[in-house]
Amino acid sequence: QVQLAESGGGLVQAGGSRRLSCSASGLTFTRYAMAWFRQSPGKEREYVAGFSRTGGYTYYADSVKGRFTISRDNAKKMMFLQMNGLNPGDTGVYYCAFDQGVITSALRFPNSYNYWGQGTQVTVSS
Repeated sequence: QVQLAESGGGLVQAGGSRRLSCSASGLTFTRYAMAWFRQSPGKEREYVAGFSRTGGYTYYADSVKGRFTISRDNAKKMMFLQMNGLNPGDTGVYYCAFDQGVITSALRFPNSYNYWGQGTQVTVSS
């Protein structure tokens, strides 16, 4: 059974940094495409960053390019999101998502993923 668990959320001041972690179990980690999404109240779930299934391709949303960095540790079955230069617009619940069947061109679509964590709240104060 695939299980995903995010951690690292919290309250941070604008301009600050935060590192999120996603721990995966019940899967062969290197066979999955994986991504970070976020959602704030009243808004649709938004793609943030992700890895292709082979891990050879990463893609960032324009809103986070140059500020956020996605990384992974295959041995520990963990994915990370380093967030720098945070602003109030980054506030939301951050989710990690995994799926084996995601093609690269579909990385940014929530419907491409069958497995989701419970989310971790990030709140950026101005």
